[in-house]
Amino acid sequence: MSDYILTYSKIKFFPLEPIMEDIKIEDIAHSLSLMTRVNGHCSHFYSVGQHSILCYREAKSRGYSERVQLGCLIHDASESYISDLTRPVKKNLPEYFAIEEKLQSVIYDRFGLGDLSDEERKQIENVDDTLLHYEFETLMEFPIFDVPPKKGMEHEFSLRDFASVENEFISVFKNLYNQEN
Repeated sequence: MSDYILTYSKIKFFPLEPIMEDIKIEDIAHSLSLMTRVNGHCSHFYSVGQHSILCYREAKSRGYSERVQLGCLIHDASESYISDLTRPVKKNLPEYFAIEEKLQSVIYDRFGLGDLSDEERKQIENVDDTLLHYEFETLMEFPIFDVPPKKGMEHEFSLRDFASVENEFISVFKNLYNQEN
């Protein structure tokens, strides 16, 4: 068995030695639209793709740059190639962090975000944590933070068809990426 996965678009993708040209937004959008958040432990199916779209919307509502908005949309893109682990497990597997960081870095490079500043990365992380809090509060009735983080807008966490999430993800990406390049 080789060290590759076969993607939705039938590309042999090597997650440990990623080739930038093999990274396709269609593969990312499709995979993330079918991948559940919090290992599926929420009240209904809620995908990483839906989370990513809401992160983009939150960044936009805060008036963050289009670079940060795009960064928010694709911040979990590595998961489409290597899946994800829960935070308690992930923090005990430094090798996973290294693999994830390398892959996410190649993905950011692929889409023109390889030079994100520390401030832009902090904005993306803050948006991600904000959504995490409200996802848990809404979908699991369990707030993550004692003091709810400030949010720029209200978010809808209802059940969505994966195809609509996939299509919206690609549409948002194309709009932002075309403006950036």
